[in-house]
Amino acid sequence: MSASIEIRAPAEQTEGTRSQILRWLKQVGESVGENEPLIEIETDKVTVEIASPRSGVLREILRHEQEEIAPGELLGVLDPTSRTTADAAAPAPSGLCSAAPTPSRGEAAATPAATGAGAGARAATANGVTPLSPAVRRLLAEHVLGAAAVHGTGERGRLTVEDVLRAAAAGSAAPRAPAEAAVRPQPEAPAEGVRRVPHSAVRRRTAEHMVQSLLHTAPHVTTVFEADMGAVLEDRARRRDEFASAGAPLTLTAYFVQAAVAAIRAVPEANSRWTDAALEIYEAIHIGVGTAVEGTGLVVPVLRDAHTRDLFETARGLDDLVSRARAGKLTPADVRGGTFTLSNHGVSGSLLATPIIINQPQSAILGIGKLERRAVVVGEGEAEKISVRPRCYVTLTLDHRVMDGHQANRFMQTLVDTLSGWR
Repeated sequence: MSASIEIRAPAEQTEGTRSQILRWLKQVGESVGENEPLIEIETDKVTVEIASPRSGVLREILRHEQEEIAPGELLGVLDPTSRTTADAAAPAPSGLCSAAPTPSRGEAAATPAATGAGAGARAATANGVTPLSPAVRRLLAEHVLGAAAVHGTGERGRLTVEDVLRAAAAGSAAPRAPAEAAVRPQPEAPAEGVRRVPHSAVRRRTAEHMVQSLLHTAPHVTTVFEADMGAVLEDRARRRDEFASAGAPLTLTAYFVQAAVAAIRAVPEANSRWTDAALEIYEAIHIGVGTAVEGTGLVVPVLRDAHTRDLFETARGLDDLVSRARAGKLTPADVRGGTFTLSNHGVSGSLLATPIIINQPQSAILGIGKLERRAVVVGEGEAEKISVRPRCYVTLTLDHRVMDGHQANRFMQTLVDTLSGWR
């Protein structure tokens, strides 16, 4: 028989990123073709597929859905044969899990009245034969469920994430033994008029990242300025059609990226990373741009080498990233390696957001508020007058370990001067 084929996680991964299995597209015992999608993995809010390296039968799954994985980690084993799913029910080679195991005498003799549904599999779990995965243990604890209360549908009766979520949502788990019930209270049903929405993997990871950044990593400080956008709007009106005909829709975000580059050149510390030993200041400027994606949430694709791009190249690069983000076609490389982040929350009507949480391990994030016409005083002395101008609030939230107030203010002054005096 041919040697088994290992299925491993992608080896490339940038420091600080995390990956987890979203779903297996095949189950143990099912046939899979060469280059056919086999696993979906989520990393940095980007979903990527791992294709089967050979045709064959999936013989073993080692890492399960919602479990975090490391680069290059062994995820499963493929038997590169031409056997069908029906053939896979035959005894597996030594050391590999069978797709349809034959129950032992003890398991076959057990009856629902004596042990309850799936008791043989749970007994095996208790004996260490089919241990609970970390994800299943976490979900059982979160929903205050005992393993014995959930029917396992996985291999050898193993409990899966779906089994736990199904039991928690339906509230149909079997009653616990009296001793267990005395120790762990029954979960309370939602109050009338309350609808439970389980956290998605993306939302849970975003929440963890926000808490870690704000409460456990960086002391956040925000400075607020106001930018006059009259010169930018005039320039955009002149060049918008020209850029569009060349395949580069000219958005205001392109101007903010260009102004951010100018501000970073004035205050390089904004483009840095704090370490216990030293402040690492990056020469290259890779700007992440927060992008709302329906059904997914916020993703931050990275415009690489923004310091080398003129306005046209910036506009074209942003259009490519945003279009692929909203089409779900970003790659892991598209969301890695950012050194500074821009959040244009004004596109959805927000005037001011503070503090915007820093995207670790970066040191600062720029927030752009809603552009609107405001009455302001212009001129000096006897020449003062009230004028209606297009303006917006801009904020810089920074890691106070990295920059002091005067550096942050110099950054922001450079930014607003670049925008208001756009040439």
